[in-house]
Formats: sequence, structure tokens, C-alpha cells
Amino acid sequence: MNDFPILSLLVWLPIAGAIAVALLPAAVSKVTGLTVALATLVLGLVIALNYDVDGGRQFEEVHDWIEAFGVHYAFGLDGLGLLMVLLTVLLVPVVLGAEWLKADDANGAGAKAFVAWALALEGLSLAVFCATDVFLFYVVFEATLIPAYFLVGGFGREGRGAAALKFLMFQLAGGLILLASVIGLYVVSAQAGEPSYLLKDLEKLDIGTEAGRWLFFGFFIAFAIKAPLFPVHTWLADTTEKATPGTGVLLVCILDKIGTFGMLRFCLGIFPEASQWATPLVVVLALISVVYGALVAIGQDDVFRLIGLTSLSHFGLITLGIFTMSTQGGTGAILYMVNHGLGTAALFLVAGYLYDRRGTSLISEMGGIEKVAPILAGLFLIAGLATLGLPGLSPFVSEFLVLLAAFDYGWYVGAIAITAVVLSAIYVLWMYQRTMTGPTSADLEDTKDLGVREIVAVAPLIAALVFFGFYPAPLLDAANPMVGDLLEQVGVHDDPPAVEGWFRFEGTSEGEAH
Repeated sequence: MNDFPILSLLVWLPIAGAIAVALLPAAVSKVTGLTVALATLVLGLVIALNYDVDGGRQFEEVHDWIEAFGVHYAFGLDGLGLLMVLLTVLLVPVVLGAEWLKADDANGAGAKAFVAWALALEGLSLAVFCATDVFLFYVVFEATLIPAYFLVGGFGREGRGAAALKFLMFQLAGGLILLASVIGLYVVSAQAGEPSYLLKDLEKLDIGTEAGRWLFFGFFIAFAIKAPLFPVHTWLADTTEKATPGTGVLLVCILDKIGTFGMLRFCLGIFPEASQWATPLVVVLALISVVYGALVAIGQDDVFRLIGLTSLSHFGLITLGIFTMSTQGGTGAILYMVNHGLGTAALFLVAGYLYDRRGTSLISEMGGIEKVAPILAGLFLIAGLATLGLPGLSPFVSEFLVLLAAFDYGWYVGAIAITAVVLSAIYVLWMYQRTMTGPTSADLEDTKDLGVREIVAVAPLIAALVFFGFYPAPLLDAANPMVGDLLEQVGVHDDPPAVEGWFRFEGTSEGEAH
């Protein structure tokens, strides 16, 4: 399997599918797109089944691209990359299924464009998570903005054009800053000998204290905008408010993960000294994001804007976990990235179902839905409880690990971080109360509950939230070795978190009884 370019196939399959959807008649675009997305999901599962959790970076492909500058077409997967790949290949078919009946015009051309851009974003995001050459990473990092811009600006509600432009301006600013650091890496590596952008070469490179700190900030600022993190977060709420629920999932649950992925892969991996030096500042920014995001979310009347701002708080916790420089924090952050993707995707999509039926996203104009649409209300409640980290649902495990790491870092850090638990309960339960409970108005009495297609679309997300809530060992098994290697690079040594159960996944596929 390692000799076959399976990662290239994984990346190029959805991109080829996007081109095919764009060229095919609109009548078959949705079927073709969903077929390609499901085929990509199957390929991702094949990769996962052949992945050795203790085998380091695997499925590597390295080919010369721009030899004079040390640039390579290079792919590879470790535990972090694998989990992000699996999250991506799961969410895209879920989104396409959930948005199946939605189109901007009667002949389906709007749906055709949405499917094509969604597949393009999937392929480019997979390339980001697989890239092991910094220059290649930068190219696909910037390329993801093209489908993302058209998904926000082309679909959604009035004002989406301005929201798309704001999103693009923030992301391009971060990309330009990142480009300066990428160029700086070339200069440093060239001075040390033969220039190279390969991660395995840069991780061994002695960059120097001053240069390393400047280059670190270039990478970190770009990733903080992408994540997002306070104070460069202001594009987030506008985008999620104006975009479609499916686009919100693709942006918040996949694209934004590139930010925290990059902090782990590049900030800690290439600039370990600078990462430790900047930790106090990053921890402060993360804590502000945690509290500020939650407080602002409480006051929102638009359900999609509220969900977007909850993600600001959650990304603050993820960043905090990363920069506690501990195995518990790093592993908790990686699990948080996966679990946030599952829970927030479910919340966005079920809120989209609610919007379709109610005709408004304003919470103040809703109420009494649970009496006429109990399945919708039940799924909305489960997704909301996952968002607030209820024990028994998968986000609880990751949140618990991050909070443990925060208290180990400093009791005051943990005390501030844990306010997120209380505040999340307020905005989630209050949102549910205002939208679902209370008297049912006459205009809601004929509201239809969720259909089979809508239930099937979100069922994988709900199932994953419950399964990994009770049995997180597969996620831990994938994350722990990568975090251990990364912290060794930084110079930190501690014990990884482990979860014992009735069985554990060892190696690739077989469980072993305890």
C-alpha cells in the first residue's frame, strides 16, 4: 500500500469529480457529486484500515517539483492528518445529502455549482492535510479560498456578497503574511546548505532564535485568522450568518481546522523554541477567545450567527490545548478538532432544517417546534448537548482533556477556561428553549417533521458523537503517537492519556480483549 500513490488518488478524485460535475448536465450533477464524495469516503476508510498507529508518517510520496528552490510534490499521513482526512471525507457527503433539495433556480444550475465547489474544496482541503512540503502546503492553503469564496458568495441569504468579500480579505491578508515566512524558510534552509521545503528536513534545521521567532509569527498569524482566534475572528459570524448551513459546515468544520492543524504541524514542528517562547501570549489570546466567544454567543438572535460564535470559543479551547505543551493538551486538542467538526456540523444542518420550515433564522420568531416536529427537536437537542460537552457525547472527552491540561499549566488558566462549560450551557439551553419549547402558534401547526433523507444525512454524525463519547480509544490511538513525537521535538516528555474499554484497536483493524 505504501508504494501505491493512494494519497494522490484521494486528493485528485474529488477535484476530478468537481470538474466532471461542472461539465455534465445539471440533471445528473447531484448524483455524480454524491457518488464521487462517497467514493472518496470509501478510499479514506481504506487508508485508515491500512494505517499503523505506531508507524509514524505513512503513505509517503515525494517527487521533485521546483528543484532549484527545494520544492517537492510530497504527501504523507500521521495520526493528525489521518483524523482530519477522515473528518473531511465524512462531512462532504453528509453536506451534499443534507442540501440535496436546495438550488438557487428551477433548472438545478445552482445545485450543480454548489456540488462542484464543495468537491473542489474537499480535494484541496485533503491536499492541505496530506502535504509534507511547506511550499506545496502554502499553495493548496491559498487555493482553498477559491471554492470557499464562491460557496459563501454564491449561495445563502441577502448580504452574502459582502460577507464573502470580508472573509476573502481576512484570509488573503493571512496568506500574504504566511508567504513572507515561507520565503524566509527558503532563505534559512539555503544558508544552511541545500534548500528544502520538506518537513522532515525543516524539522531538523537549526533556524536560530531570532529568525525562528519572526518566522513563527508569520505562520501563527495566518493560522489564527484561519482558525479563527481573537482578535482576527470578526469574519466568522458574518460568514456563518449569510452562508447556507452546508457551506457553514464546510467552512467551520473543515476549512477552519486548517488553522489549528497548522499550529500543530508547523508552529510546533518547525519552530519549537519560538512556540514555547510565545506560549504565554497565545494562552492569553486563547482564553479571551474562550470567554468572549461564549459571552457574545449568548446575546445573539440569529441561530447561525450564534453557532459561528460558539466555534470562536471552541477554537480558543483547541488552541489552549495545543499550547499547554502537554500530551493531554495536544491529544485533547486533536480530539476536539474531530469532535467539534461532528457536533457543530450536526448543529448547523439541523438548524438549516429548522430554517427551511420556519422561513427565518431569528430565534425570537421561533418557539413551540418540538410539539409538531419532535424528531427535529430531538436531533437539535443532541447536537446542542454535544456542543456544550455533555458526558456520553464525544466532545466531553476532548474538552475534559484540554481542561486537565489547562489546570496543569496553571490553576488560574484552568479556572478561566472552565467558564466555557457554564457559558456553553447557557447559550445552548437558552437557544433550545426559545426555538423549541413554549406554545405552538397557528402558523406552525402544519410544520412537517424531518423526512427520511434528512434523518439519514445527519445520522452518521449523531452515531459518531455517541460512539466516540463512550469509546474514544480509536481517536486516542491515532493521536497519541503523533503528539508524543511532536512534544519530543519541542522538548517535552510526559505520559499520554489512555482509555481502557472492553476492547481496543491495536494496529490497523483487529481488537484485542482485555
